[in-house]
Amino acid sequence: MPLALLLLVQIAIILALSRLATPIAARLGQPPVIAEMVVGLLLGPSLLGWAAPHVSGLLFPAASLSALSVLGQVGVALFMFMVGWRLEIETLKSVGRMALVISVVSIAVPFALGSTVAVTAWYPYAPVGVALLPFALFMGSAMSITAFPVLVRILADQGLTSTRIGVLAVTCAAFNDAVGWLILAAITMLVLAGNVSHIGVTLAGLVVYLVVMFGLVRPLIARFARRPGESFGRSTLSLAIMVVVVAASAYTTDALGVHALFGAFLAGVVMPRDAEAERLFSESVEPAAVTFMLPIFFAFSGLRTSVTLIAGPELWGQTALILIVAVGGKGVGSALAARVMGAGWADATLLGVLMNTRGLIELVVLNIGFDLGILSPVLFSMMVVMAVTTTLVASPLVSRLKRHSPLAAANP
Repeated sequence: MPLALLLLVQIAIILALSRLATPIAARLGQPPVIAEMVVGLLLGPSLLGWAAPHVSGLLFPAASLSALSVLGQVGVALFMFMVGWRLEIETLKSVGRMALVISVVSIAVPFALGSTVAVTAWYPYAPVGVALLPFALFMGSAMSITAFPVLVRILADQGLTSTRIGVLAVTCAAFNDAVGWLILAAITMLVLAGNVSHIGVTLAGLVVYLVVMFGLVRPLIARFARRPGESFGRSTLSLAIMVVVVAASAYTTDALGVHALFGAFLAGVVMPRDAEAERLFSESVEPAAVTFMLPIFFAFSGLRTSVTLIAGPELWGQTALILIVAVGGKGVGSALAARVMGAGWADATLLGVLMNTRGLIELVVLNIGFDLGILSPVLFSMMVVMAVTTTLVASPLVSRLKRHSPLAAANP
């Protein structure tokens, strides 16, 4: 079958199964991201490749996966642009003392625990040639991620967006997002640079890039948005400018040795805040990314994940340890920090569950680690199991816990 025709068949299968799975997930109280993550796993070696290897090889041959990867990466880049655009920098500047403490603890504790577990997992599970330091740092950062977009979706589905617990969770998650991507950028530089001199060159280039983005690009776009008669985000010209900035920023960070998605995220951060422009972009561009390209990204991630690699009690024990550390570091750490800062146990527990949501962002991070050669296939599969599990239990737990949370019923 010609590659172009095969790609169309692959896209049709992925989108059809994702659309079929979404209402099933909704009946189970799960967001669409769960349906798409599960479909991706089912299409990969975890099920289809195991149950019908001939069919899997026919529909998803290895030679065709690069095209799926490109489409998925474009979708994630546009999605990360929207995450950066919606990141309220002023909120981060004026973050309350409770939110600041919870944010710091919810990053530091899982980062420390994840790095510690990485020491025991490095020798038996890390790819050959990967040094302990970048491996430990990456595992720590992967454990400390909160999926800001999935968290926002859960809050909306549960009617918690405008409550005090919702505002607190969003503020903490926004801080997590910003710090998490900075940590990931530093780890990427460490892995790709190879030595201290190269890291210095990369850092210098990154500083120049940040100066250009915040000192030149941001003011120019803001000036363009304020032009008389210009409806920023409402014209084809402004939409084209946004896409060009995303592409140029992503290319620049990738060329500097920092992942392209970091550039896409920063492109969103420098965009002028305009509610109407965000709404129109969400209606015109985001649906293509979320409805069409992100399921392809999930499918590509699933095609790289083989749960069958986690064979035997030792590997499943390591997977359980990763899950326990992830939940304990992020969820329990956030809950205890909230409790120390004066929240009741019900509120603190609910916040811990919300902060423990990982979802799409975790898969993005894991794919970066896999592409960099930090994660082996078996460790990648273990981490995907952790990401899916922590996201899967979030909505049902939030639904139960919010009934007993005073902050879930209080407006800010």
